[in-house]
Amino acid sequence: MAEYSPDKRRGFMGSWLEFGTLGGYVLGASLVTILQFAMPEDTLLSWGWRIPFLIAGPLGIVGLYLRLKLEETPAFQRQQEEASKREAVKTPVLRLFGENWRALLICIGLVLVFNVTDYMLLSYMPTYLTTTLGRDATNGLVLVIVVMVLMMAVIGLGGRLSDRFGRRPVLFAGCLGFLFLSWPALKLVQTDSAVLVFVGLLILGLVLVTFTSTMPSTLPALFPTIIRYGALAIAFNVSVSLFGGTTPLVTESLVAWATRSGFAWANDIPAFYLMIAAVIGLIAVWFTKETANAPLLGSGPAVASEEEARELVEAYADESSEVAQSEWAVEYAQSGPIDIVPPTSSKLAPEPEPLAAK
Repeated sequence: MAEYSPDKRRGFMGSWLEFGTLGGYVLGASLVTILQFAMPEDTLLSWGWRIPFLIAGPLGIVGLYLRLKLEETPAFQRQQEEASKREAVKTPVLRLFGENWRALLICIGLVLVFNVTDYMLLSYMPTYLTTTLGRDATNGLVLVIVVMVLMMAVIGLGGRLSDRFGRRPVLFAGCLGFLFLSWPALKLVQTDSAVLVFVGLLILGLVLVTFTSTMPSTLPALFPTIIRYGALAIAFNVSVSLFGGTTPLVTESLVAWATRSGFAWANDIPAFYLMIAAVIGLIAVWFTKETANAPLLGSGPAVASEEEARELVEAYADESSEVAQSEWAVEYAQSGPIDIVPPTSSKLAPEPEPLAAK
């Protein structure tokens, strides 16, 4: 029988999400760099700083329009239809979250290491180069921009690797990379050589690609369809707000405190911060279930032809089959019925009758 797996390119396709994010960072940082280079400091502080906001306004409207036009996934639409049919027997939201507390904690841990490392490199490093090391602000931004462009060039490869070898091995590699390479990379950044500074930033950037290319396909797979949107939104935003977004401020404060206290290792604090985040990430990845080449919770297996659909239905109807005993068949029960085609049908019906999950 044909393998009952979903699209095996989910990791590669998901990596394009962060490709777009990096593209936005590059455009924003490039605009700021151009303004710093073209305007006197007094002019920039007087009114020039408004230019990026004036440009971002129309882009935000375009983004809102595109978001409103996006269609929901078939699995989510099916959940909404089923929910409307059983309004009287809804499962309480708190109970649904309570049953998935472990996935919530794992998600918070994964988002922590992802965003701490992301904010450290893309947001704090230009400030670190300028404020702490006394380097030229424009040069620091240019180096980070080049690193982000190179990250965009290889991010698809990271997604493909996660599809082939699994999400967990790629994420493990990223956590180990930050654990063992953060300090050597920061030492290169602290040198007076522009080339070595770039190499240090590039090392951090390439390790970060393991997260940017894999997290978009890893995080949604932690939750069943019925609570995926809400659970992921809560866990992601709580973790980003508490740990990711505060990274530049906390790191800068720690560096300033250690410097005032006369500690020789004050300038190495960003590396220590990354290493602590990497340890937390390793723990989270350890407890993460491998989801590469497996259906999302609440989503049925994907097929490429009518023949595969019939084979899948026949196998699912056989309680002793691999399909019927699979983890998907058991866990899908959390998300409602499965829309499949009866095995006796000569062709795919336009509106198949749902068959209750086991």
